[in-house]
Amino acid sequence: MNRRGRRPACRIRVALLALAATLLAAVAHAAAIDAAASQVGFHLVTRWGQSLDGRFNTIRGAVDDMGGDLRRVRLILSTSDVEIVGHPGYTRFARGSGFFDAERWPLVEFISDPYPPELLQTGGALGGTLRMRGVQRREVFVLQPAGCARPGIDCDVVASGRVRRGDYGMRRWRVALGDDVRFSLRMRLRAEPGQ
Repeated sequence: MNRRGRRPACRIRVALLALAATLLAAVAHAAAIDAAASQVGFHLVTRWGQSLDGRFNTIRGAVDDMGGDLRRVRLILSTSDVEIVGHPGYTRFARGSGFFDAERWPLVEFISDPYPPELLQTGGALGGTLRMRGVQRREVFVLQPAGCARPGIDCDVVASGRVRRGDYGMRRWRVALGDDVRFSLRMRLRAEPGQ
């Protein structure tokens, strides 16, 4: 075989190796959310003033390195085991078709916009896309300033946000429940060896 025949094959191999290295680097720069050390809750108020606190018992996700000193959060919550704390009846309601509709829509997903790591130190608004009950909308969560040098590792990343349940097709029980659902998040990351 002549040299011309070898060059394209060699270039293809080099390109494939470069692509594989890029993909491996991307995977290596994703920090998994520590589900056991993280909490995602929500708060509802009934029309007669009763406060109801809920929580997601199954949390998954990661913080991805997007390159250029930017990060992105991916958060996935299970609605199948969502719970209204201390209220089994309201828990059935929260999982049912009038609210999260866990049988049909088992996941709530949030993907943030890319953000600089400094945002965790200073606090501030973090926008992104929230998907719930098959509806996808832009929402904004507010991060509190970190209380440590390595947010997510040495201290919780704390955020909150408010959504209108009617925007996501949760229109039942309007006589009994207000439209606002306030989310609260306390997130930790799994520390990599050497961190």
